[in-house]
Amino acid sequence: MLLASSCKHSSTYIRLTGLAQGSTYLITYSETDEKGVSIAATATEVQERIDAGFERINNSVSGYHQGSTLSRINRNESTQTDSIFRDLFRISQQIWKETDGLFDPSGAPLYDLWGFGFQQRAMISTHQIDSLQEFIGMDKFRLDGEQLIKTNPNARLNFNAIAQGYTCDYIARILDSLHIQNYLIEVGGEVYAKGVNAQEKAWRIGIDRPEDGNNQPGAQLQEIVNISNQGLVTSGNYRKFYVENGKKYAHTIHPKTGEPVQHNLLSATILATNATLADAYATYCMVLGLEASVEFLSSRPDLQGYLIYSEGDAMLTVVAQ
Repeated sequence: MLLASSCKHSSTYIRLTGLAQGSTYLITYSETDEKGVSIAATATEVQERIDAGFERINNSVSGYHQGSTLSRINRNESTQTDSIFRDLFRISQQIWKETDGLFDPSGAPLYDLWGFGFQQRAMISTHQIDSLQEFIGMDKFRLDGEQLIKTNPNARLNFNAIAQGYTCDYIARILDSLHIQNYLIEVGGEVYAKGVNAQEKAWRIGIDRPEDGNNQPGAQLQEIVNISNQGLVTSGNYRKFYVENGKKYAHTIHPKTGEPVQHNLLSATILATNATLADAYATYCMVLGLEASVEFLSSRPDLQGYLIYSEGDAMLTVVAQ
């Protein structure tokens, strides 16, 4: 735990770091409010609340935790949901409708097939892809009270395209409940920031240069943006991919074709009112491609996007809003 001081009110910013959801997290927050009054919770108490929040999310929607609500539902061992699962399901279903099915957590069988889900990649054929399409679509599920009902037992869910953004917002609500007014939450590269940093300015966030092999966040930056009271999430095809027979296969799967997308959009960074929406729309843009993403963002004054794409040997950025 590291400390960083600010001049006004002698405000102290606490840094909490650790491992969560198969990645790392960094949470920085001010111990005092804008009037210089200290918050009641100690750093230990804040850490305990955050740890409990991560555990609740892990127990609900982690596909790697075999006892989670999601895993049990995917294996048809249970239909019982919890409040986090229901919240994520409803948000996902709404965005699925809004995006005409291009943001689709029900694409889990396809993600597994290509090796980007919760299972090892298998031999892939057009027949296999086509046969899985009958299980794809958020209309294959419905909530009945606290029970999730499937139209087909082979239908499965994978919330990875939205869960870390949701986690940032969930942790933000915990910090809000502790009356913390200035903080930055980063989970696996997804971000939500509120208020100001130790220099009493907006939080500065770097957007990684989306080059294949750039696996260390912050090592090579393409852009730096300022945010406050916003979520920021980047989706890209430069870290999760494999090359087979000279062809690159990245983790963004088009739900309608059932195959990894092939276009020149390398990464999409979305700023939104919360990290949950930023996460979902970043994935959506990676499915759409550059031109359609610019058109989409131009129709949404509540969103801002940094779209990094390749043009020949150059790597360029379009700022769309």
